[in-house]
Amino acid sequence: MEEFPPAPNVAGTSLDGTAIFTISADENAALCKSTRVEPSSDGTAHPIYYYIATQVAMGKTVAGVCETCEFDVEDGPMMGSSGVRFAQQLMVGQDYKVTGEILSLVRKKSRKLGVMDVLTYRLRLHPAEGGDAVLETDNVWVLPRKELAA
Repeated sequence: MEEFPPAPNVAGTSLDGTAIFTISADENAALCKSTRVEPSSDGTAHPIYYYIATQVAMGKTVAGVCETCEFDVEDGPMMGSSGVRFAQQLMVGQDYKVTGEILSLVRKKSRKLGVMDVLTYRLRLHPAEGGDAVLETDNVWVLPRKELAA
């Protein structure tokens, strides 16, 4: 069995954001229109904002997360999965902040990709003024390690 160097030890790396994310009524209406649904009249935002808000307001860019994992973003990170648990609905006009962390980075051998790292990270969206998370999402990315596939 081939041996590869271990994946970087990044578990526990903070992804807490400092930016505030607000779902504007205009942006929500445009997104709803693009998905052919009517914006809700009760002020709830389209649920896909769980992904948009957490990705935009986390403490690292996609390139920054890749850099933390010692992976070149130009090598093409791929989304493996994204799951969400809502405690409350997202609201238009509400200010949100993100907390989160990298859970794991596991090196694996794949028949199609050769060597890859599987990154799992968790993000939580909180009201900016404080309080319990309105949602929690676990995201999995696949990072193909072209330099180790030879």
